[in-house]
Amino acid sequence: MKKDRLGRGLGALLGEYAASDAAAPGDQTVTRVAIRAIVPNPLQPRQDFQEEELRELMESIRENGLLQPLVVRPSPTAAGRYELVAGERRFRSLQSLGWDEAPVVVREVDDETLLVLALVENLQREALNPMEEAEGYQALAERFTLTQEEIARAVGKDRSTVANTLRLLKLPHSVRKLVSGGSLSPGHARPLLSLEDPVRMADLAREAVRDGWSVREMERRVKAGRSPGGDKRPPKRTSTDPVVRALESALQERLATRVVIRGGGKRGQGVIEIPFLGTEDFERIFALVAGVEASDVVG
Repeated sequence: MKKDRLGRGLGALLGEYAASDAAAPGDQTVTRVAIRAIVPNPLQPRQDFQEEELRELMESIRENGLLQPLVVRPSPTAAGRYELVAGERRFRSLQSLGWDEAPVVVREVDDETLLVLALVENLQREALNPMEEAEGYQALAERFTLTQEEIARAVGKDRSTVANTLRLLKLPHSVRKLVSGGSLSPGHARPLLSLEDPVRMADLAREAVRDGWSVREMERRVKAGRSPGGDKRPPKRTSTDPVVRALESALQERLATRVVIRGGGKRGQGVIEIPFLGTEDFERIFALVAGVEASDVVG
């Protein structure tokens, strides 16, 4: 049953009305609901809404009105309230414009369908960054135990595309930030997954962004790093104490660079060594440690 429902696509789930931005409401029943009675989609995979994008939509609505109603569902927890199913950008624009009411189409959808619809709506508009897309697929897999094949069928993608996108979640946090911010493409990031050292992954990712590497160059550097003697940097010095190693690992994950904790001094004294690769890397690490930009301190 789950497979059949998800396999029918967006048009079957929401009606042909929601299959594209240009579609007309047709025989859908449009009603008006107070803006304050609508809450955002709790399963919205998109986190980054560009101000310029919203500003342009607000101007269009101000000039032409709202051409397409929002799609909502009755709130499962609060009578008289609704959760947004489709139209997050429109909803935010209406809030900013100070509208009291919005035209809506009310649909009965479950949580699983709600997440699928939010994913598909954003994928159609190419509005998700690669990491948001990956996290959306992961939510479908974990919350609803869908296979990659079922996810692919639900969102209209090839299974291999879904699988490759999910692999991005194995990247270190710092590399994921570069991908989500658009500095590093998924094609550049995927070769890094063959490396075992997350710090080395982060180092190569930053070098690729800084020097404008091609995907082929990234693949060559990764392959060289996996070869015996390929990484010419001195080996990481680490403690034999498992507690110290765990602390080093936590700092490395946070700072995305190698960290060595040296102890053994009187009264528990020691040193934390944090190397940096250049001026930009120093400024990045300084901001993470100090919570302010280096230019704000010395400028």
